[in-house]
Amino acid sequence: MSKCVIVYTTNDCIECTMVKQVLTQEGIAFEARNVATNPEFQKEVEKYGFLGVPVTVVEGRAVKGFTNELKELMDLAKGNTNLER
Repeated sequence: MSKCVIVYTTNDCIECTMVKQVLTQEGIAFEARNVATNPEFQKEVEKYGFLGVPVTVVEGRAVKGFTNELKELMDLAKGNTNLER
């Protein structure tokens, strides 16, 4: 059972596009929240301690960018329970 995944994004963001493409390729459903169209989404990003995007959130864990940490979140989203927090 997959978990709720949120990707905070904005217009014309190459890294945001890459994150969304990888999630799609991995079969991970996600909700895209565009900070350019809704200021509340930017406030949510800032609550996680980030100012920019992309920020990917799974079960309250947030990572910024297209990094190795994103792979860990993808495993978490797929239900891999062997991950350490």
